[in-house]
Amino acid sequence: MIAHHEPAAAAAEAAARIGRMTLTELKYIVAVARERHFGRAAEACHVSQPTLSVAIRKLEDELGVALFERGGAEVSVTPVGLQIVEQAQRVLDETATLREIAAKGRDPLAGALRVGVICTIGPYLLPLMMRRMIEDAPQMPLLLQEDYTVRLLELLRQGDVDVAILSEPFPDQGFVTCPLYQEPLVVAVPRAHPWAQRASVSASELKRQTMLLLGNGHCFRDRVLEVCPDLSRYSQASAGIQKTFEGSSLETIRHMVASGIGITVLPWLAQPPEVLAGRRRDDGLLAYLPFEQPAPARRVVLAWRRSFTRIAAVEAVRDAILCSELPGVTQLAEPGAAGLPPAATFEAPARVARTVALATR
Repeated sequence: MIAHHEPAAAAAEAAARIGRMTLTELKYIVAVARERHFGRAAEACHVSQPTLSVAIRKLEDELGVALFERGGAEVSVTPVGLQIVEQAQRVLDETATLREIAAKGRDPLAGALRVGVICTIGPYLLPLMMRRMIEDAPQMPLLLQEDYTVRLLELLRQGDVDVAILSEPFPDQGFVTCPLYQEPLVVAVPRAHPWAQRASVSASELKRQTMLLLGNGHCFRDRVLEVCPDLSRYSQASAGIQKTFEGSSLETIRHMVASGIGITVLPWLAQPPEVLAGRRRDDGLLAYLPFEQPAPARRVVLAWRRSFTRIAAVEAVRDAILCSELPGVTQLAEPGAAGLPPAATFEAPARVARTVALATR
């Protein structure tokens, strides 16, 4: 009889141990698995490292298994730990969904919305978009985060960002996307450059210039290398350093171009307001030249998780962007779950209008 009841007793004891686990502990193990480091995970969770370590050790004791292999500079996840972390992420996602459902029942536009945006879009779009958001949805503050595309996709998948403003293409991870606009690229040269008075340039001419590019990890860099593939050969070869230089931001590169180091390619909206309005061709330091047709462009979209329930909030962000004055770009829209409006094209000055026959990716 004793032997017969031992498995049941053990199972009951295990269930009791598991029943004591908390969502906070699940959040901690997901963070450690992501960061592969207890210190960085604690920082990401806004707690001290001892607090996080004690909580994880307690959870391991309750589950009766080791989740992590400790030792060396990096923490690794055990095979069983990997399965538990994946399940923990699902539990956290479903918990977030419960909160979102409750919030939607009250008001989908009430409460903060976490918005990610890539670094080559944020400085030029956010100031315009935020003015509209403050007017249209003052009760929904936006918590903004700039980062690389890969990092934003990870934050979006984990639920740390609600919606992201990205440039296609990016790895398909099952997100819902809403097209926003298609934005031409433009060449920026020093005002004293021989090209400064030209009406346009061709992509093939770029390979004969010293090009300033963003560093690896920026999707805009990849787009520029698609426009002029020869630059990839130069940027990867140590002997070709005289042909390409890499910067950490578009604004750093813009200042380097102004100093006469080389030329670069920028998103259309990175041009100064007076140039975008068609009143000038330069800003006193740089001249901006459109590409010859068909002009290369990038497609900007909103992306969010399929499980995200505050669709009205996503629509508010979309509408704020589409209602912002973005001269020289073409709005994109398609019918779908988010109730998208019909397509329209922003009014553009004459110089701009000649340059927006965009290449479809």
